Amino acid sequence: MEKRLSYAALEKLGRVRLSPNFFFRDFLYSEIANYHGIPNLPHHPDLAIEAARGLCMHLLEPLTAAFGKISIRSAYRAPEVNAYGNKHGLNCAANAANHGRHIFDYRDADGALGAMATIVINRWADEIEAGADWRGMAWFIHDHLPYSRLWFYPQLGAFNLGWSEKPERRIDSYVAPKGCLTKPGMDNFDGDHAAAYGAPFFDGAAERVGAVLE
Repeated sequence: MEKRLSYAALEKLGRVRLSPNFFFRDFLYSEIANYHGIPNLPHHPDLAIEAARGLCMHLLEPLTAAFGKISIRSAYRAPEVNAYGNKHGLNCAANAANHGRHIFDYRDADGALGAMATIVINRWADEIEAGADWRGMAWFIHDHLPYSRLWFYPQLGAFNLGWSEKPERRIDSYVAPKGCLTKPGMDNFDGDHAAAYGAPFFDGAAERVGAVLE
């Protein structure tokens, strides 16, 4: 059994600043862990920090610069938390599938470091409520950010955003049209998809992203 973090170590972990706008504590809340009393603590904190920092610096900070406040719905899951969620039908994939995704502190089957968070871009949630097409955000991220996986959800314009050392570059959705929007090898994968973004929400966003990624 993996050794559990002490309270002092957990407090220290939560204070780790990953990027200008994010601390590790932002990634630790889990409704599954909270409701069912399962500690949501990484087995390998240093690896979890490294993966979370990659997610923040490459994806979350550019999106914050482009669109403003991001609310994190779900992020890090300890293996015990994720396994419980998978066993009880709480929208968690098997642990092996979540290594390098929601389970930050274990590399995926290919040995790649990665991290994933389910996020809501607050202003985009307003756009979705007003009738915006989720594919606008999907294509914008595809064209401008080094993401690995994206999954889009019906509520609040939320989506899973994954970063990886070995990115898959695949987008799926539970919102109509459901299924795979794009992946390597599909005819629509390459090229400029700006016509699908929708203005004026995306006006100037590419420049703001580029300024962070420089």
